[in-house]
This record gives sequence, C-alpha cells and structure tokens, in this order.
Amino acid sequence: MSVIKHKNQRVGIFIDTQNLYHCAKNIYGAKVNFGQVVKDGLAGRSLTRAVAYVTTTESGEEKNFFEALGKMGIETKTKNLQIFSGGAKKANWDIDLAIDAIKLAPKLDAVILVTGDGDFVSLVEYLQNVGCQVEVICFGKATSAKLIEASDDFIDLDENPRKYLLGFRGEGNRRGPRPAQKEEE
Repeated sequence: MSVIKHKNQRVGIFIDTQNLYHCAKNIYGAKVNFGQVVKDGLAGRSLTRAVAYVTTTESGEEKNFFEALGKMGIETKTKNLQIFSGGAKKANWDIDLAIDAIKLAPKLDAVILVTGDGDFVSLVEYLQNVGCQVEVICFGKATSAKLIEASDDFIDLDENPRKYLLGFRGEGNRRGPRPAQKEEE
C-alpha cells in the first residue's frame, strides 16, 4: 500500500486497548509499548487526538497503566468490566470507538485504528467515503485480512516486535496457557 503522510495532516488515533493487549499477550507473552505504537503511527504528523478505550476492574490494578497512557498524551475512556451470571466477562468498546471516530472525522485528515478486529471494516469504508485516509496498526498475525485490505495503510507490529513490546525476549518468549489453578477447599 502506498499512502501519503505529511506533517500538516491532522491525525486521530483510536486504540482498541483490549484487542492489542490480548494480541501481544497471546502471541508474544509480552505487553505493548503504546507510546512507540502512537509515535510510529503518527509519523511526524499533527496529532489532533489519541484515545485509548480501556476497561476498569474492581481491583483497580490498571490505574498505573491509565496514568502512564495519560503521560504519553493518550486520553483514556473507561468502562467497567461486566461480569455475567455464568462467569463470562465483557467490556465491548467497538461502538463507542466507531462513534468517536465518526464524530471527529470532519476535523481529521487521517484516522488511525489500532486494532485487528474485522468488525471495523464498515467504519474504515465510511471514514474513507467522507474523505479520511484510514490506517490500521496491529499485529498482522492477529489482524483481519479484510481490515488490512480495506485500510489505506497497515503497520504490522509483527515486523518488529522488539520495538513495540515491553519485556520481549525473542520468538521463544511466547508462553503457553497457564495451567488451571486448583480451587481451595
């Protein structure tokens, strides 16, 4: 893909935090360097807004992470984790992220979606139809082929995991699933 990026472009970055977090954890057993992802996505252009959509838990252990995002100039939007009666957990941000991107589109030249979720293909097509260049950043191994195809540009974080991951020690870094813990009786 060939896309033009110049310093006067107004850019909005929308980060599907859970998607990126789980991709990094499941593929590499590491955490994402969100600052580097934003910096490389921005590519010297004018940042209008960077928003990370995040989930809060009852324990509040994510507070330091939210503060770190803020120090990087990334706004956080939070939503409580929903726990259903069967034990399933969910905090879906897709609609909110899409609405924010649509609302900001008139003020942007380029929209960067940091996600691999194929559910965003329709959003990409809409944003392109209203004149925005749409770029996607994610781990290629976990990104929808249709999302990559629909976007104007794709940055594959798999091409340089050492640059985009914290605690990355090489291809052998991937940890398998944790063994089930026994419940105390």
